[in-house]
Amino acid sequence: MRKLMWVIALAAGAWCGWWFVASTGLQSSVSTWLDARAAEGWQAEVSDIEGGGFPLTLRAGLTDLALADPRAGVAITTDRLDISAAAWWPGNVEVTLDENPILLASPLGRNLLTMQNGVMALNLHPGPALELSALGWTSEDWSLAGQNGVISQASDLTLTMTQTSGATYDLVASANTFAPGDTTRRALRLPESFPSAFDSLQMQATVTFDTEWDRRALDRRRPQPRQIDLHLAEARWGDLHLNLAADLSVDENGIADGEVALQAQNWRAILDLAEASGRLPSGLRRQAEGILRALARASGNPDALDVTLNVNQGMIALGFIPLVPAPRFILR
Repeated sequence: MRKLMWVIALAAGAWCGWWFVASTGLQSSVSTWLDARAAEGWQAEVSDIEGGGFPLTLRAGLTDLALADPRAGVAITTDRLDISAAAWWPGNVEVTLDENPILLASPLGRNLLTMQNGVMALNLHPGPALELSALGWTSEDWSLAGQNGVISQASDLTLTMTQTSGATYDLVASANTFAPGDTTRRALRLPESFPSAFDSLQMQATVTFDTEWDRRALDRRRPQPRQIDLHLAEARWGDLHLNLAADLSVDENGIADGEVALQAQNWRAILDLAEASGRLPSGLRRQAEGILRALARASGNPDALDVTLNVNQGMIALGFIPLVPAPRFILR
């Protein structure tokens, strides 16, 4: 019995020692990373890094965190950010976001993100590179607001990125009851009778990057997409039903080649929204409607589109007819 007690005491002492070393290491790693970003010209400020979580969890609670990458032009400011990991394997990390508004800044503007129970979970492979195995971001009610009011909101959010092999990852995104805010509705000039929320908004894709996602993605450069297999992008909003699928290859300049399959029901309503919001000049409405009407008749349903578009050297075309430039796929 005495030997058993000694074994238990030694095991408990060893565990306490391991927890102390690992907990101190987590806080030190966070502090070192912030110092390294500041040395690169970032704004990387935090007022306090607090430990805790004994005996099963390693924790680093960051207070008054401000991060800004001048090269990418993005910044985040939050009152609180909690990082925690299981003490037996620190490679499974959970980041809990503050429920107070989080300031997000980018070249597109400054916005406030408010989330209830917003959590990011990272699963990392063992090794110094800390290669990403899986990333998940979930939230309950959330909203994104700008200077003129709410831009968008939803009852939940699910984003996942799962490594399948090497630099290839499966991406899934969905948001239930996604609703454009008053600011967006005014910009689109939507009538009050138009539904407040989407019936469905989801995306499923497989993306191959030029290198794996690991610690270098923050320290040096972002991995860039080289192959995009968009299985499904679906948006259902009232009478508007839009489905997209795509198979694209992307070069080093972010220019895509491939095909995009487009299905759209009630395409005239889509034109109405584009014209009302100023995206489609009124002078081009008749021309655009004539082209889409011919395409709809060719697909067998005058109220629906079912076409395959070509993407060649960054230009989206229908057959030999160029339509619009394709977006460039560059992660900054």
